Order: sequence, then structure tokens, then C-alpha cells
Amino acid sequence: MAPQTTVMSSEHERYDAVVIGSGFGGSITALRLAEAGHSVIVLERGRRYLPGEFPRNVADVDRLFWRYPRRANARGLFDVRFFSGLGAICASGVGGGSLIYANIHIRPDAVVFDDPRWPAGVTRTQLDPYYKKVAERFRVQPLPEEISLPKRDAFRRAAAQLNREVFDPDMAVSWVSPDEPGRAACALLAECEFGCNVGAKNTLDFTYLRDAERLGAIIKPNSFATCISPSSTGYEVRFRNLDTGNEQRVHASRVVLSAGTLGTNELLLRCRNEHRTLPNISRQLGRGYSANGDFLGSIQNAKDDLQPWHGPDVTSVMKYFEIEPGFTLAAPTFNRPVMNELAYLGRRAPPTWLHLLGPILWRFMPDLLPLAFKRGWIGKSKGAHDSSDASHLTNLFAIGRDNANGTLELRRSRLDVTWNYQAENSALIQRMLDAMSDIARAYGGTVATIPTWNIFKRPITVHSLGGCAMADTRDEGVVSTDGEVFGYPGLFIADGSVIPTSIGFHPVMTICAIAERTAANLVDSFTM
Repeated sequence: MAPQTTVMSSEHERYDAVVIGSGFGGSITALRLAEAGHSVIVLERGRRYLPGEFPRNVADVDRLFWRYPRRANARGLFDVRFFSGLGAICASGVGGGSLIYANIHIRPDAVVFDDPRWPAGVTRTQLDPYYKKVAERFRVQPLPEEISLPKRDAFRRAAAQLNREVFDPDMAVSWVSPDEPGRAACALLAECEFGCNVGAKNTLDFTYLRDAERLGAIIKPNSFATCISPSSTGYEVRFRNLDTGNEQRVHASRVVLSAGTLGTNELLLRCRNEHRTLPNISRQLGRGYSANGDFLGSIQNAKDDLQPWHGPDVTSVMKYFEIEPGFTLAAPTFNRPVMNELAYLGRRAPPTWLHLLGPILWRFMPDLLPLAFKRGWIGKSKGAHDSSDASHLTNLFAIGRDNANGTLELRRSRLDVTWNYQAENSALIQRMLDAMSDIARAYGGTVATIPTWNIFKRPITVHSLGGCAMADTRDEGVVSTDGEVFGYPGLFIADGSVIPTSIGFHPVMTICAIAERTAANLVDSFTM
């Protein structure tokens, strides 16, 4: 059966498929649909960034933070949320999380898929062909050995001293200058997670999305999806043009929800509970949320000068998977101003009164954090002497197999995550803390945990997963193994929300591999 032809309605635009979100899953499905000859529109709430346009002035909070709808004119790159159970960070922009991730592409060990929460048939072996497709499209390769980096050498020495497996992961980075206007080779500035202003990252806007646009897919930035409704010919998607404030509508026989774990869960919860346009979504919606065990610490006063601001953010990864709960651990570092700030913040423990006020302060963090940047409480140089402290500093970032027992829900019409993370994941946390202490000793320094953990005992995650779990039945999850929402033919989900449990490795490759798998099923659905 030939691909459907776009028909323009007299009242609203019509496409074969509407993709909500331009992150990893949305970009992959957009390209595969366009390759199959289908008409596609991608709705993205954020703006399009070109190299050189990513914010660096931390006091310009409207360009730094995404605070919709609390502050409609603040449409920045980072969407920072503080929920009841934890904090979470994601991106807003054409290319989604690829704009601010550390470029790390790891195929997890097969044991990860032994968890019974994965549906039958979804295994590492079954996903391997899709991992291969993702690797080829992102042109991944590890950091070249000939690039000399003290921070990589120190991490490897620590791994050898501790008898730990260590490896340099594949990275979606151009180590030599791409033959593309406005792009250059990696300048080793340690700014991967702030948006790459030299254009060295092989982000989605330079890979999947670019190729999809060349095949006719339409990318529509500043378009915030608000409702999905079944129609006689498929689905109607309502969205708000954030530049004009006007509501618009598009129609399609297929809708792909790829707004990221937080965005996808929130939109479906609103459609089910508030708009009541999708009332029959599984009661499992919002359950099984995972922070992928994200836990951040640091080493202060290492014996060697690490030059932490030289190189990509992450160079190497250690594995701690010999017993459960397993995890991996890296030592990400950032540019000189950020490392100076981290060195200053790490000089003294938070005062006791902060611990006492922790539960109250946490509720006001969405307002306090932008205010702190705007007023210069965070982000201003504290003096030249900080650089010497920061040169002997590295962060430590563990990613582990948490119990994926968080719940996403609407409370007073706002998305929230409820989860007693500390109590339910105490064994994982202790293993991570022990590992960080061991590494700190190998560095000849001292270990510290992130101040937000010290004060609030809540993690901050950059790897939200789950809530729309892929499963064999509607009673167990929200989408089938094809990626289609149970009870709603033609409605698919392709992002981290379908991952049914924690991974313990950087999750991008698995999110992308499953999205490639879903895209293949989605394309096939047009011929059934």
C-alpha cells in the first residue's frame, strides 16, 4: 500500500503524522516516517538554536530557564523542576535533550534486560540492530587516545588502583571539523551540557532532524501541545503558538508523543484526567518512574592538577555491576567559570539552619534558583584564587539501578513526582557513596555530595524514565511492545517514558534504539 498523501483541510492542516517533541524519540520517528514518504509535522515547544546562540550569561534567566507557564516570557534552554520526591532537569529546544546531554552513547549490559518489568522479547540481542542504526546516524566514536587529558589519566589511574573496569564510551562528537557551514571540531571547552557553541556535537538538529527536513518534514518551534483528541480520521492535536498566544490545531491519522518523560506523562495525564479526551488510557499511566539512579558528588583537593575545563565533559566510565544494585560512574567536569563556582560552593558544609528549613525551602526552589542566578548569588566569580582550587576538583556522577517506584501525577493541576527515594534506594545510595569515597582516596582528595542532597535528601536527575511503560498487556503498562498506546490505535509514544525500569547506564542509546524499533512498527502500521 502506497504512503498516504497529505490532504489540507479547509479548516485545519492535516498530515499523515504529528510528532509532539523533537528530542531523541521524536526526531527518529520523524525521519523514518519522512523516509517512507509520509507527511510529518513536528511540534516543539522550544526555539531553534544555532552554534553560538546558546546562553552563557547566567544572570539572563529568561534565556537560561524554561518556566512555562509560571513565567511565560522565560523560554530558556533548561527546564528545571522541583517535585515532592526529587528534582529533574530536561531541555527545551529543537533537538531536545541532545542539546544539553554529555554525548555519551553506551549499549547497556544484557543483564539490564533481565528485569521482569521488561516485556517478553525485548532483550539486548533483539535491540542490537537498532543500536547499530543509532550509532551510525550519530557517527559515534570514543575520545581519541592521542588527545592528552589529565582528568582522563587521573580517572584511569583511580580505576586501575581500585581494580575497576573502565572504558571510554562512544560519543556523538565531531573530533575533526565537519564539512558543514557553522560547525567546527570539538574545541575541548567542557561545555557539552550547556549547548555547544562551536557546533561540534552531532546533535539531533544536525542528524535525524536535518535529514527529516530535507525529506519534507516540517519542524514547528515555539509550539506547545496542549491536548490530543480522537477524531473520525485519527487524532486532532491542539497546540499554542507561544509567540502569538493563539491556539492552533492539526489533524493526522498517527500521533507520536515524544515530549520527554515529563512532558509525555503530563500531557497524557491532562488528556485523561482534565480534558477527558483519552479517558481509557491504562491506569498504569504515571507509575514506575525512575531517576535512573542519578547521584552527584565531587572530589575536592585532589593531589594532581586535573585541568578539569580541558576536554569534553565526560571522558571515561567505571562499572560497578558485579552485584546488585549495579551502577556506572563517571567524572564529568565543566568550563572554568562553573568549576570555580563549584569549588567555592564546596568549601564549607551547609549551615545547620538550612537542614532544618530544607522541606520549606524545597517548595520554593522553582523561584529561588532563577533568583539566585539573576542576583548573582550563584555564578559570579569569587576571586582569582578559586582557579587553583578548581583545578584540583572533579565531579563524580553515578547512574544506577534504582527501584523505579516513583509516581507521576497531577496535584492541583501541576505535575508532581511522589517517591520516598532515600528510603527505598538506601542500598544503592550507600554503594555509590562508598565508591565515591574509594575514588577520592585514589585521587588523594576528599569526597562531598551535592549540596541539594545534603540539605534536602532528594536527588536531582537528568535521566527521567518511565510512567508510560512498554508492556505485554494494558494491565501492566501504557504502550504495547510496538510502542502503540493500549486502546488508542494510531497513538504512539517514543521517548524515555516507555522504559519500564532503571538502566544504570547513560540511557540515550536505549531510548533511541527502542524509538527506532517503534518507528519501524509505526511505518508498518500504514500498510496494515
